[in-house]
Amino acid sequence: MNTDIAEGKWTQVKGKLRESWGDLTDDEIEQTKGNAQQLVGLLQERYGLAKDQAEKEVEALTK
Repeated sequence: MNTDIAEGKWTQVKGKLRESWGDLTDDEIEQTKGNAQQLVGLLQERYGLAKDQAEKEVEALTK
C-alpha cells in the first residue's frame, strides 16, 4: 500500500471519509495528513477493524 495519498487526491479522500466513516472528526482526518497507514490505524482504533480490512477500506477510498 502506498503510504502517502497525493495532495490533489487527498481532498477527494477526505470527502469520502466523511461520507463513509461519519464518526471520524475533521481533526482526526486532518491529523493523518494524507498518510494511508495513519488512516488505517485510525479506522482500526475507531471502528475495531482488523488491519487487513482497514487497509482494504483505505485502498478503496483512494481509487
